[in-house]
This record gives sequence, C-alpha cells and structure tokens, in this order.
Amino acid sequence: MAMHIVLVEPEIPPNTGNIARTCAATGTTLHLVKPLGFSIDDAHLKRAGLDYWPYVNIEVHESLEDFLKKYGKRNFYLATTKGGKIYTDVVFQDEDMILFGKETAGLPRDFIQANEEKAIRIPMSQDTRLRSLNLANSANIILFEALRQLKFPDLR
Repeated sequence: MAMHIVLVEPEIPPNTGNIARTCAATGTTLHLVKPLGFSIDDAHLKRAGLDYWPYVNIEVHESLEDFLKKYGKRNFYLATTKGGKIYTDVVFQDEDMILFGKETAGLPRDFIQANEEKAIRIPMSQDTRLRSLNLANSANIILFEALRQLKFPDLR
C-alpha cells in the first residue's frame, strides 16, 4: 500500500525537504512536477530532508501535462484553499494521489475548475489576511488523515 504526494512547481526547498522526509518515513511516493524553484541538489533541500533522501521514492515530471499523461487515470485530489470538500470528508484509498500547488499561487485555477469534485481543503480561520497553511504542514495533515483511514499500512 502506498499514497502519493504530488508537488506541482514547488518553490521553497525546506518545504520540499520536509515533505520528502515525511514521505520516506511513511512509504509515500513523492512526485515533483517541474519547473522547480530550486535544484534537487540544493543544500537547503537536502538539509531539511537530512539523511532520509536515499529512502524517498521520488519521481520527477517535466510538467503537469506530463504527470497527467502518466497518472491522469488514477484517483487524485487537489489540495487547495478553494476546495469545496473538507479533507476529512474524503474516503481515501490505497494509491490515491494528493496534489499540492506552489507556495505562492497554489494549483492552476483552470485545473481546479476542471476537477472541482476532487478539490479538498483544510478548514481554517475566515480572517482574509490568512491565505493558507504552510505547504509541508498541509501535506502532513492530509497525508496522515489518509494513512489513518488506511489503518497506517506497513507503519509501526
């Protein structure tokens, strides 16, 4: 059993490094969709992932279109502040893919609109000055709900 975290055009190395560490610790596959806002060799990225990088199952895709050509028929969810459903309302299944957009802009609006039924969100304050949670925190929140529903497969 495995889940998949997909980062579409991530910009901040420590976020991706922290998510990579979580992926390694949970057996989750990490997908990085270019363009990336950093080099995969970036020292900040490696520092955040510490010595977990050899244990990360990682795939790099040239574009969102390339990712969708390969995995578009799989079940996926879009994590976005514009989601109509709360992430805990989803019944996650083995091999589901959870897509997150870049830190400054999220996922492309047209992509969200074309997949509205798959758009999920984390509830937060209605204060409009607060745009969203940190990417790494959001990925962990949703991933661990999915793993909880799956009864933490292969984890001790």
